[in-house]
This record gives sequence, C-alpha cells and structure tokens, in this order.
Amino acid sequence: MNTIFIVLPILTLLMFDLGLALRPSDFRLLVERPYAVMAGLIGQIICLPLIALLVGNLFHIEPIFFLGVMLIACSPGGSSSNVFSMLAGGDVALSVSLTAFSSIITLFTSPLIMDAMASYMGSAVDVHLPVGNLLVQNIVLMAVPIAVGLLVAVYKEPLAQKLHGVLKRLAFPLLILLASIFFIQNRETIVDEFPKLGLSITVLILLSMLSGVLLSWVMRLTQKEQRTIVIEVGMQNAAQAITIASSPFVFNNDVMAIPAIVYALMMNLILLTYVGVINYRKK
Repeated sequence: MNTIFIVLPILTLLMFDLGLALRPSDFRLLVERPYAVMAGLIGQIICLPLIALLVGNLFHIEPIFFLGVMLIACSPGGSSSNVFSMLAGGDVALSVSLTAFSSIITLFTSPLIMDAMASYMGSAVDVHLPVGNLLVQNIVLMAVPIAVGLLVAVYKEPLAQKLHGVLKRLAFPLLILLASIFFIQNRETIVDEFPKLGLSITVLILLSMLSGVLLSWVMRLTQKEQRTIVIEVGMQNAAQAITIASSPFVFNNDVMAIPAIVYALMMNLILLTYVGVINYRKK
C-alpha cells in the first residue's frame, strides 16, 4: 500500500479544518494579549526543539529516530489542541490564535531546524533533506488549505460552521487511522523500539508541558491561559510529522515516521489524563 495517498489528503483536510476555525480577529490577539501569545510561541518555536534535542541526546536515540523526534518538535498542534483546550476549560480563543501563528511560523522554521539537524547527524544517518521541497510542500499542504478554510470562514460563515462541525469530529479518528496504517506496516520495528522510544517521547511530552507551566508563571498568565499554553506546547501535530517523514518529495522514509506514531499514542494518553485531572479537581 502506498501510504502517501492516504497521508497527504488527511493532512490537507486537517489544515483546511484549522482554517475554517479561524477568523481575522484571531490574529489581533498578539496585540491584545501579547504575553499569552508570546508564551505559547516561545514554548512551541524555541523550547520544544531544544527539549527534543536534550531528550534525544539523553536517551541516545538512534539517529533516524532522533530526526523523527525533532520533526515532532517542529510540528505545532493542529485543531485537535483547540478541542483539548476546550475540554480542559482553557482559553479557546488563545488556543486557536496560537495554532494559527505557530502553523504559519513553522512553515519556514521547520525546514531550517530539520536541515540543521540533518547536518548535525552527519554520516550517522543516510538522509538528505531537500529544504526547498519541504518549504513548497508546507505551503501547498498547509498554508494553502488554511488560507482556503479562512476564506470560506470569512465569506461563507454558515457553511464554514457546518463543515467544521463535521471535520472536527473526524480529526481524531483520521489521526488514529493514519497511525494504525503505519503501525501495521512497521509493527516489528515499533514493538522492538517502543521501550526506549515510548519512554523518551513520554519525557518529551512531560517536559514540554512543564515548560508551558513555567512560561505561564513567568508571563503571569491566568489559570485558563496556563491550561491552554500547557496543551499547545505539549500537543504536537503527529499527522504533519508523519507526512513530512514519509513524503517522497522530502525525506521519503517511513522509519522516520515511527516516533510520530508512538507520539500520537502517548500524547493522547497523557493529555487526556491531564484534562481528566483538571475536570476532577473542578468537581
């Protein structure tokens, strides 16, 4: 099975759904609440790659998986993070704005970071990154669908609301479908590597969430804002990481996608637990 014909449409659909949830006013939040937005962006754009670099070296992850972990750190959470923020009683408007800003910024920062990481690995991994191809793919599969979704939201809001209502319910099943397909195709490698990858990725998620707490404390954010920052920094877009790893136009390496598959499992377990604890404490 050529999984690319499944991967690319799923990512495009998820990015279109993100655009449907956006409104021009979401971009004004940077001016209205700069500390909250900056806390999230610092966590996603700066802290996450540094934490991934630390975890990769700490656990001595195999080079090809190391690149996969870094790829996760460069893939900010999509529309699913907005749902988790709502379930946790967070600031949904902030969540949507952060998702929009980080998705646009990482279109350009992720090729630079991944190129640096490929060079850092050197001869330890036989992987070549065509930076231009990654940039073009990011624009075609992410920027364009987001822009189209935003245009629909602006000019056909009732239609956008109906489409978003359907697509947001499909987001999680589509991610599970994507992860399941890759798991079936790479089950032996995943089972063999899960003890180390599962532990290292769990540490990555927990440290990312902790960095969200610390950034919120430094910026003196409200409790609702803190919950959103924790989720936005801790929740990455596994579908995007899988797409970039497996795309024949970029890395063309299914093995590199394995950390994202493990991440999809651990991320949902940890963040659902986080949401559950918050709601239990509310009661």
